[in-house]
Amino acid sequence: MRVLVAYGSKRGGTAGLAQMIGDALIEDGLTVEVSPARKAGAPTGYDAVIVAGGLYANRWHRDARRYVRRNANVLRGRPVWLIASGPLDDAARTGELPPVRHVANLMARVGARGQVTFGGRLEPDAKGFPATAMAKKSAGDWRDPEQVREFAATVAGALSVPAA
Repeated sequence: MRVLVAYGSKRGGTAGLAQMIGDALIEDGLTVEVSPARKAGAPTGYDAVIVAGGLYANRWHRDARRYVRRNANVLRGRPVWLIASGPLDDAARTGELPPVRHVANLMARVGARGQVTFGGRLEPDAKGFPATAMAKKSAGDWRDPEQVREFAATVAGALSVPAA
C-alpha cells in the first residue's frame, strides 16, 4: 500500500511529526512518501492519505486546508486521516482532543476515517510574533513518539487486507 503524508508546517515541528508518522508506517510495512502539502500533487497514485497541519491560534495550517480542499474529490475515494499538531502542553497525551473547526469540516467533506491532535513543538529561539512571546513560557517539544507509533499501527491495521 502506498501512503502519502502531506503536511503544512511553519517552524518545522509538524514537518518533523509528519516524518515520524511516515517512518512508523514504513516500519509497519507500508510504502510512504512524506511531502510538504504545498508541493504535493494530487493523491491519485496513493492508496491512502494523511494530511497533517500545525495549529496556530486554533486554525489548521493553510497549506493543509488548501491541500484537502483542492483534492477533495480524489480524497473521498480513499482512506484519509487528518492530523493536527500544536498543543504546547500535555493535553494531547491525556486523551483524544476534539478536532478544531477546520479539521472537523474537512473531515466531513472528504469522509475522513479519523483525526488525531498531537502535541506540538516550539523552539526557545522562535522568531516572529506571537511565537517569541510564547517561547518565553511555552518552549518545548510535546510530540509523543509512542502516541505516533500507536496512531501509525492503527492506520496500518486499517489498511491491511487479510490474506485470502
